[in-house]
Amino acid sequence: MKSIELLQSAQALLEIQPNTTSILANASAFLMESLEQLNWVGFYLFDGKNLTVGPFQGKVACSSIAIGKGVCGEAALTQKTLVVDNVLSYQNHIACDSNSKSEVVIPIFIKGRLFGVLDVDSPVFSRFDQDIVHFLEEFTKLLVKTIDI
Repeated sequence: MKSIELLQSAQALLEIQPNTTSILANASAFLMESLEQLNWVGFYLFDGKNLTVGPFQGKVACSSIAIGKGVCGEAALTQKTLVVDNVLSYQNHIACDSNSKSEVVIPIFIKGRLFGVLDVDSPVFSRFDQDIVHFLEEFTKLLVKTIDI
């Protein structure tokens, strides 16, 4: 994986976006285009109570997720990246797309407050190795620097 080159391209793309919606929309498209074997990439944004679906690439998604529920809600609650190699055997998984087999969720905090999560799904079991997870965490750091709230 050429993560340094991808991060440089992502930074150049994200810095020229006019607002948060554009940043997140193009961020999800960038990841979907840049990484192989994905079936959903997007954001769930914290509305003060729940995570609500934001810009994404993929099939229709769950519209609202309670904090602590599903991999997204759990990552938001624990404030830690969660990697699930087999969502079919993960008790707290919410099945929005039956094709998903593995998932990684990175919580996004801006100025110490929960902003949302980056959710990435794959139709392949154990798709997200340490290199990809590290890349996605660094990508999320770039997002935080470009979002002005």
